[in-house]
Amino acid sequence: MKKTLSLVTLLAAGATQAAGFQIDTQSARSTGMGNASTAALDDSSAIYSNAANILGVKKLDITVGDTGILPFIEFTPTDGAAQGQKMTLSPPPHVFVVYRPFEKAAFGLGAYTPYGARSRWEDDFVGRFKGRESSLAAYYINPTFAYQLHEYFRLGVGVDVVRTTVELKRSINFVESEGGVHLGGAAWGVGFNAGFQAVLLPGELTAGVHYRSAVSTKYEGLADFQNIPQQFQARMLDQRVEADVKFPATLSLGLAATPMENLTLAFDVQMVDWASMKELTIQFPDNPALNNPVEKRWVAKAKYHLGAEYTLRPELQVRAGFVVDLSPSPAETLTPDLPDADRYKFSLGAGYAMGNLRADAAYQLVLLASTESTGAGLDGTYSGTAHVLGVTLGYSL
Repeated sequence: MKKTLSLVTLLAAGATQAAGFQIDTQSARSTGMGNASTAALDDSSAIYSNAANILGVKKLDITVGDTGILPFIEFTPTDGAAQGQKMTLSPPPHVFVVYRPFEKAAFGLGAYTPYGARSRWEDDFVGRFKGRESSLAAYYINPTFAYQLHEYFRLGVGVDVVRTTVELKRSINFVESEGGVHLGGAAWGVGFNAGFQAVLLPGELTAGVHYRSAVSTKYEGLADFQNIPQQFQARMLDQRVEADVKFPATLSLGLAATPMENLTLAFDVQMVDWASMKELTIQFPDNPALNNPVEKRWVAKAKYHLGAEYTLRPELQVRAGFVVDLSPSPAETLTPDLPDADRYKFSLGAGYAMGNLRADAAYQLVLLASTESTGAGLDGTYSGTAHVLGVTLGYSL
């Protein structure tokens, strides 16, 4: 009987929108451009992509939106039949407000979910003893300030106040019967972000850099054991659990060019320091015998974003983008509790403005490359797709 309840099962991501459990769809406009936004985006949603760029707001800008992420992922055990997940729609919302009371200064506040995952495997899933259902969400509240250092240079800084929650349901194999456990927990964390924008060629070429710090959190919650045989009940009582998770630091570098009137091209490279995910475990303060670290050995990986925006008419823009998003998980630690793969994403979008109001919409197709796992206990192959639909409404003065 397996006693360990690894924290990895809490992070089971299914076919999330980005590698690991990152979510970068914080604006439909940005999503339509393949999230190539570090140097290009200049509305209030720049709070997420580059704090310096909120100085693109004239006086006041408000954006409110939501993103539907519909994943389809399969796991095919070696010499076995493919198994999938139940249909699950994840809707991470986003809200941004920027006020620019002075020509050289702007203040902003954002609320969004840059990390999250939700997974519901089929009831007879072969890996249900590692994870049957799970969800994770990290809600960021991000006060931001930006200042115009020079005609061609902008600087922005912000504080990340993070509320994160996890929930897990998994089966427990007792050979002659099957039990279950339901775990839930929550935590707070604090980080920071800073961005810089430089105009290299006025009206033609802009560069941006943005750094968001890692955020360390310590979950505290409860484990609820169910259908436990009598001989195991003394050890598997409902009890407290704790876990440490460090959300990764990110560094984004971007260029935005205007090679012709009405056309903007953007290219970003983002480094995500997934190396913080070396070893994970849930701790049982009242029963340390259940503690058992689980090795993951994730590594830092880069994401490459290419996007374009073309203004057909003053009130109408169309967009397209492409993303290469590389998985941080080595094959030997890749297991069904946290499935992952290299992702290739294709985006289309459009925006329409009516006076002070505007609406943006985007669709993104995510293709997960077929990925072989040599993880102990459940070796096999992962593959899948995800459909992403984002809508953002905006108001500006």
